[in-house]
Amino acid sequence: MNRPQHVPVLLDEVLQFLNVRPGGVVADMTLGLAGHSSAIAKRLGAKGRLICFDRDAEAMLAARARLEEVRAELGAEMPELRFEPRAFSEAAEAIAPGSLDGLLADFGVSSLQLDEAHRGFSFRSEGPLDMRMNTQAGETAGQVVNQADEEELANLIYEFGEERRSRRIARAIVRARPITTTAELARVVSAAAPPMKGDKIHPATRTFQALRIRVNNELGEIQSLLKCAGSLLKPGGRLVLISFHSLEDRLVKDAFREGAKRGELEVLTKKPVVAGEEEERTNPRSRSAKLRAAEKTGLRA
Repeated sequence: MNRPQHVPVLLDEVLQFLNVRPGGVVADMTLGLAGHSSAIAKRLGAKGRLICFDRDAEAMLAARARLEEVRAELGAEMPELRFEPRAFSEAAEAIAPGSLDGLLADFGVSSLQLDEAHRGFSFRSEGPLDMRMNTQAGETAGQVVNQADEEELANLIYEFGEERRSRRIARAIVRARPITTTAELARVVSAAAPPMKGDKIHPATRTFQALRIRVNNELGEIQSLLKCAGSLLKPGGRLVLISFHSLEDRLVKDAFREGAKRGELEVLTKKPVVAGEEEERTNPRSRSAKLRAAEKTGLRA
């Protein structure tokens, strides 16, 4: 199958902070197109084990193909692979406590989701208003856009999109309904809240972010993972999390701070690690990435 071009963000930093060693056990909670996992597999070796989570069936299929290419390259040095086609909020149901040397989660939307118009994640191409990571379950963005009342829309755009002009946008959406495509929604939002001087992002960016977070319960998923992540690690195991907006990063920062207060985690990144100029130039999606890492202490988490 043809795969979109995919460049994993902060790859060198991920490998550094995960401290992947031969024979280790690592869980990639957001497999995506297996960019990070491919590099991790090459370091784990034949005695290692890699557990791969993703609730997106299309991404899982593409990732399996990518990892088969890695298997062809490594041969007998390929680690054991285990695929978990489920949300990472269910990690505690699939992984034994204290069994991981490393846990990685990249909370960004994958290239597959952004670049395939039929998935409805991007305002840059015409597609249905879907935005579901698991296309087999849950309400679509179209249902939210066309069924939520004006106040609910305004609140979610303000809270999840951090959009100051949320009420104006919600009013315009209600007046324009029914709205059926990504391009149509982008036009409605752009007309209601045109770019202001100094804006570096498309005027529909925050509204699309808010809808995606709502449809996929993204913040709730992250909170569930943060509650169990420490318990899944061995003492000395590493937790590496990549966020792409302030709502995600705040959850991670607060969880690490609380873990450190309890003596269960040692925070390895005083400030979030961000992409360098070269990576930003070659991979624009890395510009908003923030990596935080922590190590489990010998105390119970």
